[in-house]
Amino acid sequence: MRYLGIALVFAALIASGVIGMYLSGGLDSSPAGGVASVAVGQPAPDFELADINGNKYALSSLRGKVVLVNFWATWCPPCRTEIPSMDELYKNLGKGNLELLAINVEKDGPDLIEQFSLANPHSFPVIFDTEATVQRSYGVFKFPETFIVNKQGVIVERVIGAIDWTDPGVLAYLNNLMQE
Repeated sequence: MRYLGIALVFAALIASGVIGMYLSGGLDSSPAGGVASVAVGQPAPDFELADINGNKYALSSLRGKVVLVNFWATWCPPCRTEIPSMDELYKNLGKGNLELLAINVEKDGPDLIEQFSLANPHSFPVIFDTEATVQRSYGVFKFPETFIVNKQGVIVERVIGAIDWTDPGVLAYLNNLMQE
């Protein structure tokens, strides 16, 4: 009988939490509720974000290039693991038909990036989504998460988690996209 009472209290707590999240919009997956989701085959949502120096980067201005839109955070171990291979990719293929937009999703990202970059050097631009508007428009909640956008602005791959961006298979795939 005692376990039944505990189970009922636990169920009531869960139900009140779910109802509270629903009423606050936390379970609404529509753009009005704050979280959208994009899929492979859809046009990539456009955005404009700035780097630490105020230089602005708009996805739409990169049409004609393959773009990696990477969401990451300084506190994320897999993100830090991925940086060296992303940097190598950017050094070898960037500034041509490939661009990398590394979107830091932390509210205090601009304050953290200088110290972080000393310990984790990279040559690609880091731009900031301190209000999480782009993160929400892409439906990102796991880090790192990368969207590969083709030259026409369409999402062709969604990669959740860190990968080796210098892997021969990845390089072949990206080279094929750049030649399309």
